[in-house]
Amino acid sequence: MNRAASGAGPERFDLLVRGGLVVDGTAGPARAADVGVAGGRVTLLPPGRPAEARQVLDAEGMAVAPGFIDVHTHSDGVVLIGTDGDHPLVWASVLQGVTTEICGNCGSSLFPALPERLEELRGETRITFGGEVGIFRDFAGFAATHSALPRANHLASLVGHGTLRAGVMGHVDRPATPRELGAMRSLLDLSLSQGAAGLSTGLIYTPGTYAGTDEVVALAAVAARHGKPYVTHLRDEMSRVEEALEEAVEIARRSGAALHVSHHKTAGRYAWGRTSRTLPRIAELRDGGMDITCDVYPYTAGSTSLAAMLPPWANDGGYAVLAARLADPAQRERMRRAIAEGVPGWENTVGNGGWDRVSIACAPRHPEIEGRTVAELAASRDADPVDVAAELLIAEDGEVTIISHSMVEEDVRRVLASPYAMIGSDGVPKPGGRPHPRWAGTYPRVLGHYGRDLGLLTLEAAVHKMTGMAAARFGLAGRGVIRDGAHADLVVFDPATVADRATFGEPLLPPAGIGAVVVGGQIVVRDGTPTAARPGTVLAT
Repeated sequence: MNRAASGAGPERFDLLVRGGLVVDGTAGPARAADVGVAGGRVTLLPPGRPAEARQVLDAEGMAVAPGFIDVHTHSDGVVLIGTDGDHPLVWASVLQGVTTEICGNCGSSLFPALPERLEELRGETRITFGGEVGIFRDFAGFAATHSALPRANHLASLVGHGTLRAGVMGHVDRPATPRELGAMRSLLDLSLSQGAAGLSTGLIYTPGTYAGTDEVVALAAVAARHGKPYVTHLRDEMSRVEEALEEAVEIARRSGAALHVSHHKTAGRYAWGRTSRTLPRIAELRDGGMDITCDVYPYTAGSTSLAAMLPPWANDGGYAVLAARLADPAQRERMRRAIAEGVPGWENTVGNGGWDRVSIACAPRHPEIEGRTVAELAASRDADPVDVAAELLIAEDGEVTIISHSMVEEDVRRVLASPYAMIGSDGVPKPGGRPHPRWAGTYPRVLGHYGRDLGLLTLEAAVHKMTGMAAARFGLAGRGVIRDGAHADLVVFDPATVADRATFGEPLLPPAGIGAVVVGGQIVVRDGTPTAARPGTVLAT
């Protein structure tokens, strides 16, 4: 009890959030209540109940929700790069109300690997995450390194299949031997037992794309044994998206793992509108008893590496081998034909859209081209787009991020409205350049534009997708809800004004309407401004 010793005085707390409308993360009706915080846990109080606290947040006219849980980030290394702790890149997620980030998505994590593979992978992680972030043998090593650095919000991580495969086999295009598969299963089992949140795949990215269905089934079965989900960037989100979804379903059925489809979309002109078929299929599977969910970001553009625009064989062997191929005119011509004609089993983003839909987000040595499309750059140089892409990758040592304008609004809205879809930013916070605005704008955009302005979601439904639904899927016990005894991760926002301000031109602009963010019972954002508190931890599930 938090009452005075006599039992007669007001309840006493470390923090009191007074006068707000509590949206508790369960999708139940919002209600007026005060929220007391003591020892990092919350207590719900009827309005007007006497209470005292060392700190008080006035939430009159505001909504009080559980801290948002970003189920899909690539923020594995952002605080490891040496970026100033007050850099906008570090704070963009927190300022929009995210109190927990889940990284390790799309098959890419910073662990695990066999000791003899660590040095080889170090260079690849530098390209992927935009700096010297290291590579770790297991989740415990990753968690210990992160825990030694101050951070404002919490971090959890999946085990990336691509990293796992490279950490045992290297970047090679061939099936795993039984011994290699056994080593992968052992490394995965260890990291899951240490608290990693599940297994992720990125089956359009090398080396994950080199794996067949059977390999993924064998690994997903390890996740199933731990009661943790199989999380997948499908092998194709474009013209073969339905076939790719069925592969994911097969993996879940054969392995026994719960299935979570990352950033569900139907991208590229040959797939626009197909959410009208994929979403009913997911609903049918759920009605039949399958544990399947998905996440979505509220934009019609995605972001990834420029190298991912090339056919899978081009990346066989890692970046050093790719660079040699890019320098070879005959190999470039082969890549050009592959993009124009397609390769069986390859998503082929450019072939499904065009270089005019691919813009440069980050090219550290050539900032003057950021924001321009590859087609524009090619036209200005009277050059072929593949040659422009190849020369840029060589000049940047592979460190080029792009934005792909590949979706249509009707599909985004359909997925957002689905009752089993939660919210993830898919943020790629690499230093410099013009990152996708989703890293700073996803959550206020859902609440403001899609919820309040378009009426696509009620306030309670939108918050549930960002909190309780996410916590349940990823085993974050005591998070994602406001109830007695829950962890004190909270966000206070104005439902009438909350809105994203980040744009493709100014991607890190903080949102409007986010008043305060509380992590572990400490105020990390007050009046939209960061405080000195750094209570964030690495979460084990």
